[in-house]
Amino acid sequence: MILNRLSEAIQQSINQHGKVKLIYVCTHNSRRSHFGQIWSKVAASYFNIDVVETFSGGTEATAFNPNAIQALRSQGFEIATNELISNNPVYLVNFGAKEKIVCFSKVYEHEVNPKSDFIAVMTCSDAEENCPFIPGVSFRMATTYEDPKKFDDTPLQESKYLERSRQIALECMYVFSKIKTNE
Repeated sequence: MILNRLSEAIQQSINQHGKVKLIYVCTHNSRRSHFGQIWSKVAASYFNIDVVETFSGGTEATAFNPNAIQALRSQGFEIATNELISNNPVYLVNFGAKEKIVCFSKVYEHEVNPKSDFIAVMTCSDAEENCPFIPGVSFRMATTYEDPKKFDDTPLQESKYLERSRQIALECMYVFSKIKTNE
C-alpha cells in the first residue's frame, strides 16, 4: 500500500537522521501541496513526533488559493497574513498554542525548502510528470489527489475543497500513526 511505503520512508529517515523533512509537491503549490504540508505537521504533532519538518512547493509559484484557505479555516485553523497586497501573500497557519506553519506558493527548489535528505510527496499527476528529477531527494513517491480547482465557482466548491482537505488529513493521520519514536 502506498501510504505504508510513505510511513516506512519516514520511519527510516527518523531512524537514520533523527528527523524527517517532507516536501509536498504539486504543480502550482496552491491547494493540495499546502494541505499535505499542513496536515502532515498536524498528524506528527498529534502523535507527539516532534522531529518532523514539513514543506511544500510546486513546479511554478502562484498563490495559496483562497478556497483552500477557507476550507482550512472551516476546519478550525487560524490563518493570518500581513501581505494582502502581494499576488503571493505569506500566511501563518496556527493550530494549537505554539504550532505555526508558514505557507506561501513557491517552487519546490525555493530557498526555504530542504536541499538534501528529504522525502518528496507528489500530490498531483502533473507534478509527477513535470518533475522527473528532484535534486537531493532521498525518497520520492506519488499520492495523487483530484484537484478541487475544477469545482471553483460551482455549487460544489466548498464541499469539494473540504473533501480533499479531509482526505489528505485522514491519510496523513494514518501515515503518522505507524511511526515509532524512542521518546
